[in-house]
Amino acid sequence: MDPDSRAPVTLDGACHCRAVRFTVLLPEGLASARRCTCSLCRMRGAVAVTGSIARFHLLAGADHLATYRFNTGVAEHHFCRTCGIYTHHKRRSNPDQFGINVACLNGLSPFDFREIVVFDGERHPSDDPQHRSRVAGVLRYEPADG
Repeated sequence: MDPDSRAPVTLDGACHCRAVRFTVLLPEGLASARRCTCSLCRMRGAVAVTGSIARFHLLAGADHLATYRFNTGVAEHHFCRTCGIYTHHKRRSNPDQFGINVACLNGLSPFDFREIVVFDGERHPSDDPQHRSRVAGVLRYEPADG
């Protein structure tokens, strides 16, 4: 799968223990991959892609999902109660979208992406309407084997 592809794609995903399983449409394909500098994302360290809330279908594990909210309480961060893996979150910047953990998508890894845009979540666009999403930098992965 081409990490730079903007073609919409539907993928299956799951947490580590596979108790939580889902399918989701990524309307921007894998090109939407990003990281964030907010306090939670810094600690979580996941690469997320944009998923459609309307086309996210939980196939199993509703009873295993837990939700964490902080600060404004708008964003909903979902994770498996059993294995603890973050699977997806409803975005504060756009509550009509999910951020989907790339590592939970079948056949994908965060290390498939050579460069990931990092957004400035410390100065969230919802806190300062004059400024839209700010790019804080780029995270690069260079495999040792070339």
